[in-house]
Amino acid sequence: MEIRNGTAVQEFTLEGFPADQHLGKVLFLLHLLAYLASVTGNSLIITITWADRHLHTPIYFFLSIFSFCECGCVTTVIPNLLLIFLSGRQIISLAACFTQAFAFLFLGASACFLMGVMSLDRYLAICKPLHYLTIMNPRTCILMVTACFFSGFLLMVIPVIKLSQLSFCGPNVIPHFFCDLGPLARLSCPESRSIETLFYNLVSFLLLTSLFMTVIAYSNIVVTILQLPSAKERQKAFSTCSSHLIVLSLMYGSCIFIYVRPKQTSRFDSNREAALVNTVVTPLLNPVIYTLRNKQVHQALRDTLSRVKLQK
Repeated sequence: MEIRNGTAVQEFTLEGFPADQHLGKVLFLLHLLAYLASVTGNSLIITITWADRHLHTPIYFFLSIFSFCECGCVTTVIPNLLLIFLSGRQIISLAACFTQAFAFLFLGASACFLMGVMSLDRYLAICKPLHYLTIMNPRTCILMVTACFFSGFLLMVIPVIKLSQLSFCGPNVIPHFFCDLGPLARLSCPESRSIETLFYNLVSFLLLTSLFMTVIAYSNIVVTILQLPSAKERQKAFSTCSSHLIVLSLMYGSCIFIYVRPKQTSRFDSNREAALVNTVVTPLLNPVIYTLRNKQVHQALRDTLSRVKLQK
């Protein structure tokens, strides 16, 4: 995306964390371990899903794509944050800042739509089991994923392009640990309330649409499960949705707190903790939640390890 020539500010200072060297080393180690665990766990889900034929089902296809988005989100933010902790240099260039903002928002929006699609998948699997495989065929799954990425791109590219065409003449301090569109809009000259409002309206539409789809799907799922004759069947049905519900709660909770709650003077300062949950904690917990509570993934892991041992 083209940045207007003549822009006075060519770099920003990220002040999401203190630049203290001693504290920086501790934070560097913690975030490095979290980043490696997150990327490794989500990559493992992707690898197992594509390697084991028993997991070639719609829900695991969507889960592997969701894990890809999570890897992309943390890689967009955390490596630059690690560099800040290690060097103490909190500077990011204008072009890198906009690239980071767009990549993070695009992948995050796509992941949010994917969560809604996964809710729809669970609804069809539990409430319409006889028609499930007919409806959720490979072509439909690919179209749904394509629609998620296209919608995420379309929603996020508009405010980013509009903001990139404005001037930045100071101050150049972003009170966050990565480039988000809200803080950037407040630094433009003149300050662009219209773009900030557009951005939060688009994000609110994204979150509330996905959340509405999820609530409708799970309301029908709960009604269907409660009508099952045996307690064992009800427990089994609930267990298939529990992992997804935990991830949904973490993701929607942090995103709604950041983007949808009423504006406050100290909004961006208080958002850092919620943003950490969204960018570090949730991608780290996703693989743990999905693998520890899933017998099919356990079996796929054992089968994969067995094949590796036999090849040696």
